[in-house]
Amino acid sequence: MLALIYLDNNATTQVAPAVLEAMLPCFREHYGNPSSAHVLGLLSEGAMVQARDQVAALLNCQAAEVVFNGGGTEGLNHAFRGVFEAFPHRRHFVTTAVEHSAVMALFEWLRRQGAEVSVLPVDKKGRLDLAALETSIRSDTALVSVMAANNETGIYFPLQEIAAVVKAKGALFHVDATQAAGKLPLDLAALPVDLLNLSAHKFHGPKGVGALFIRRGLRLKPFMLGGHQERGRRGGTENLPGIVGLGKAAELAREGLPGMERVRKLRDGLEATLKAALPDLCIHGEGVPRLPNTSFLAFPGLEAEALLLRLSQRGICVATGSACTTGQKEPSHVLRAMGVEAPLALGTLRLSLSRYTTEDEITRVGDLLPGLAKELRSTGSMGHTE
Repeated sequence: MLALIYLDNNATTQVAPAVLEAMLPCFREHYGNPSSAHVLGLLSEGAMVQARDQVAALLNCQAAEVVFNGGGTEGLNHAFRGVFEAFPHRRHFVTTAVEHSAVMALFEWLRRQGAEVSVLPVDKKGRLDLAALETSIRSDTALVSVMAANNETGIYFPLQEIAAVVKAKGALFHVDATQAAGKLPLDLAALPVDLLNLSAHKFHGPKGVGALFIRRGLRLKPFMLGGHQERGRRGGTENLPGIVGLGKAAELAREGLPGMERVRKLRDGLEATLKAALPDLCIHGEGVPRLPNTSFLAFPGLEAEALLLRLSQRGICVATGSACTTGQKEPSHVLRAMGVEAPLALGTLRLSLSRYTTEDEITRVGDLLPGLAKELRSTGSMGHTE
């Protein structure tokens, strides 16, 4: 069997061994309901307190501002629907053209409820125009929502500058930090964000669990109605193993932030190798701030799906874009927003590394990928796989 090389970490990451070890007692010995008053319940409650502290440390916020939930999409729903219900006299929302598909779906829902949505463009490098942002915010703007870092290109926005514009205009500010958590520092004591969501499986935690930061003083209705859990902000018996795993993953992510520089060097070295072998290779977002682990590469004249399949046959796992839109034959909405023409967009692969990616793995990909691309071109195949 081929030794797998996994370069699709923006879709999901492997669970860290220490995270799994932290979770196992919740299935075996410490299986009590955190709401129960007996000894097993108190042990479970203590484990949740520790996990909340670990997430708060990653974000540099107060533990009471962390609400555990079922992941990034639930956090987005809680934030947007919560603001919509809490501020009935503000019916204007602002976002960007490169947000995750879950954000786009929610903003479409807001439109159906009668809200007005302003979608801000980006330039060819994926950068946001701060002057356009300032102009877009009105007296009835309830919320401005931007992603910290893009899941496809890895380009990240200047959150401090954006926050200054948003808060000066009196709107609430939401950040989708799903891709940034564990890869970039997030300091919510210094960054005036009102709402921020993250998901454990993006930084070596388990799937199906995440957290929403709600700034102290901001009152939103619970997204999940039920019991008293999460201080009445999210009903339902807590997913204790997942929450413990999230907490441990957050602790490891915080400790591992300096190590992302090693990941950046691996990514930059791979891009240099590929460009030397394929001079017409296009790196989307090259020259602007990007996540240290992400490379979004366009191969002119090729269909990325064919290249992905050739790599997969050799045990190398990559993506053509967001895992949430896999299977769509249309160009990425992110690349369309950046003005990338359809043929080049359809020839784009995403390679996303993690702290477990090794130099030997990157060397193997650098040795193999150019040859596969040249082989597809020499056969005149545009990669149709039907």
